[in-house]
Amino acid sequence: MTDLLYTEKDLVTSLKDYIRAEESKLQQVKQWAEKLDSLTATAVQDPEGFLGHPVNAFKLMKRLNSEWADLESLVLKDTTDGFISNLTVQRQYFPTDEDQTGAAKALLRLQDTYKLSANVLSAGDLPGVVHKSRMTVEDCFELGKVAYSEADYYHTELWMTQALKQLDEGESSSVDKVTVMDYLSYAIYQQGEIDRALELTKRMLKLDPSHQRANSNLKYFEFQLEKQRKAEEAEGKKEVQEKEKKKVDKRDVQMKRSKDPLPERKRYEQLCRGEGVKMTRRRSSRLFCRYYDNGRNPRLILAPVKEEDEWDRPRIVRYHDIISDYEISKVKELAKPRLRRATVHDPITGKLTTAQYRVSKSAWLTAYEHPVIETINQRIEDLTGLEMDTAEELQVANYGVGGQYEPHFDFGRMSDVPAGGATVFPDVGAAVWPKKGTAVFWYNLFASGEGDYSTRHAACPVLVGNKWVSNKWIHERGQEFRRPCGLSETE
Repeated sequence: MTDLLYTEKDLVTSLKDYIRAEESKLQQVKQWAEKLDSLTATAVQDPEGFLGHPVNAFKLMKRLNSEWADLESLVLKDTTDGFISNLTVQRQYFPTDEDQTGAAKALLRLQDTYKLSANVLSAGDLPGVVHKSRMTVEDCFELGKVAYSEADYYHTELWMTQALKQLDEGESSSVDKVTVMDYLSYAIYQQGEIDRALELTKRMLKLDPSHQRANSNLKYFEFQLEKQRKAEEAEGKKEVQEKEKKKVDKRDVQMKRSKDPLPERKRYEQLCRGEGVKMTRRRSSRLFCRYYDNGRNPRLILAPVKEEDEWDRPRIVRYHDIISDYEISKVKELAKPRLRRATVHDPITGKLTTAQYRVSKSAWLTAYEHPVIETINQRIEDLTGLEMDTAEELQVANYGVGGQYEPHFDFGRMSDVPAGGATVFPDVGAAVWPKKGTAVFWYNLFASGEGDYSTRHAACPVLVGNKWVSNKWIHERGQEFRRPCGLSETE
C-alpha cells in the first residue's frame, strides 16, 4: 500500500501537467476571442467603410482562410495523452473491488473488536494516530452499503445513521438523505423495529412524496404494526410498556445469523481490548525476569538474553532485544517482494485457500538466502534448545490495518504497533502485546506429543499502524533427544 501512495502522487503530478496544458490552451483561445471580439465590434458599426481599407479586407480573408483553421486545430489539440497513458500504465496496480470491500470490512472488524462508535471512527479519533483523517458522508454510506450487501443489517444501521447525522449537520454530499434513509429504514425493519422503520419512511416521504418504495413500505409497515398490536391484545399484553420489553443485543443477533461462535468471539475481542485477562495477583507474583543462557549455551554464556515470563499455564516467555534494527530491516527487505495473501488449509478440499478469519500477507525465507536468516535460525536454536533442521522456514507476516488471525491452533515479534495487534489466548484469558525487537515462545504440544489445547490463540486486528512478525514453527520430529517424550499425556 505504500507503493500505492507513490503511484497516486505520480498520477497527481501527471494530472497537474495536464491541467497546465489545458489552461495554456484555453488562455490562447481566450486571447484570440478577446482580440476578435474587439475587432468585429468596430467593424460591424460601418462594414463598408471598414472593408474599404484594403488591409482590412486582406486580413479578413487571411483570418477566415487560415487563422480560424489554426484556432480549430488548437481547440481540437488533445492534451490528455500524457495523463491518460500514465493512468493506463498505473491502473494495473490499482486496488480491485475486492480490495475496497476488504478494506471496508476491516473497518467494521475494528469497530466491533475495539468497541468504537461510528462517530469516533468517522472523526478519525483513534489512539496513537499521527495523520488524522475524517470520513465523509460518501465514506460512511459506502461502509453501510458493504454491510448491506452482506446482509449485515447491524452495521448497515450504524453507518447509514452516521451518514444521515453528517447530512443533518449540514455536510455537503452527492449522496442525498432520501437514499440514505431508504437503506436505513430497511436495515432497521430487518432487525425487527417496525415502528422506527415506519417513522423513517414518513420522514422520507416528507422529502420525496412520490418515492415509490417508501409509499409501498408505508402501507406495509402500518399493516405489520396493526397486526402486531392485535396479536398483543389477543395475548393480554395491551399495556406492555416499551421499557419492559426484553432488550436485544443487535450485534449478538447478527453474529448468530452469520454463524459466528459467540462465546469465543466475545472472549477474543475482550482480550484484544485488554479486558478479561485472567492473571491474578498471586499468579503474577510467580512470574519473573531473568538473564538466560539456556544451560550455559556457548553462544549465550558471555551474552545471556533477557527472558521474561509472560504467562504461567501454558508457559509463555518473551525474549527482549533479541533481533536488531538492522536484522529487522533486512528481513523486511527480503520478504517485501514476495509477500502474498496468507492462506489456510481447507479441511474439505485439502487445498490452501484464503479466508476472512486470516487477513495478512506472508513470505517464507530460507537460511541460504542471506546470512541474517541463518543467524536468526541459529539464535532460535540457542534460545529453545531445539533442532532447526526439521523446523519450517522462517515465515514473515505483515498485518496491515484490520489485519488479524482469529482463534486457531498451530499443531516470535518484530514491530511496535500504536494500537491493537495483540496475540491472545481466549481459553486461558492471556494477552501478549507486540513489542519491537522481542520474541515470544511457547510449546503447542506436550512432551508426550499430545496437543495443548490451552494454546489456542489469535492475532488481534491492528487498529493503528502495521505489524511485522516472524514465525518459526518447530516440529516435534527431530527433537527426540532434545525434548524427550514425557511419561504422562500432559507432561
